[in-house]
Amino acid sequence: MNIDKLEVYYVAMPLIQPWRTAYGADYDIHSVLTKAYSGDTYAWSESTPFYAPTYLNESAGSVFYHVSEIFGPHIAGKNYDSPEDLDKELSIFKGNSFAKAAIEICYWTLQSKIESEPLHKLLGGESKEVIAGADFGILDSFDELLLNIQKAVDKGFPRVKLKAAPGWDLDMLKAVRSTFPDITVHIDCNSGYTLDDLPLFKQIDKLNLAFIEQPLHWNDIIDHAKLAREIETPICLDETIHSVKAAEQALSIDACKYINIKPGRVGGLYNAKQIHDLAENSGVPVWVGGMLESALGGAICIELATLSNFKYPGDLFPSSRFYVQDLCDPPNELTERNTFKPFDDGLPEPNPERLAAQTIRKTQVVPKE
Repeated sequence: MNIDKLEVYYVAMPLIQPWRTAYGADYDIHSVLTKAYSGDTYAWSESTPFYAPTYLNESAGSVFYHVSEIFGPHIAGKNYDSPEDLDKELSIFKGNSFAKAAIEICYWTLQSKIESEPLHKLLGGESKEVIAGADFGILDSFDELLLNIQKAVDKGFPRVKLKAAPGWDLDMLKAVRSTFPDITVHIDCNSGYTLDDLPLFKQIDKLNLAFIEQPLHWNDIIDHAKLAREIETPICLDETIHSVKAAEQALSIDACKYINIKPGRVGGLYNAKQIHDLAENSGVPVWVGGMLESALGGAICIELATLSNFKYPGDLFPSSRFYVQDLCDPPNELTERNTFKPFDDGLPEPNPERLAAQTIRKTQVVPKE
């Protein structure tokens, strides 16, 4: 497949309410949308690293720059036989997984359109439905959190994820467990703790959590393995698994019992599939994570989550969860069973008027002469 040119859009999507985690609050989601052309066919991708490098060491601004000025010009006008070929072409550049994903995902969505084959089938997906969980950030009070959890329980969500941070951890969890002793709960620490917090984690052990997600440094494997040996609650890695190599190393030393896979964080769908397969071969279940993307990015995550080892409910949301009106059409919607159906008739795409209104910067990449 030839990738003939790219259009790159840096957008800001206002949230209904701030999303608060261990690293701060986001009021808008900053995202990069890429439109790739092959002949007369075009398709879209979305990569959402946030405004500042608080999640990983990329930002929407750096992704826009690297796609527009470095990676895009390097691949534009060239032919690739497979996403693996494209991944190898981009491998000369170190890191910058979100920027690589912005281009790599376009290969898959273009192939899906050209072959008239749904993305989930190209990926080898099997599921007819993808199960979603309920997620809650750091709120103003325990009462507000408990009210929101009750709504999720009433709607039948199979698990609840809670953001945790110093000052919003043990007492918060005790309040949740005293009210909801039997629901499936895990916490996401977003790298907010160190091994010095071992006494805290031993207290959390008593609260019967499904797992603790990314408790320690965002780029650490060894300390997570040490923590895993000291506590009973399983460890899930998120930020740490930013490459296939990181997944191989983490699995080899039993640093985790679960892996969260986000296509942007790992450099695209080819790498996501590799990590999925490595984890499956190691007996480690995976689940799909989200970055509060538009319906486009959310749909790509849904398609990925149809693979067989995605066994824990994902961070997948209806468009109305975070946005008054989604950037893309049609919006993503849950079924009555709190699931999402794979996209047999194509992925959502940006609404032209909303895209124009929310675009901060845009550019076009064409082959070098």
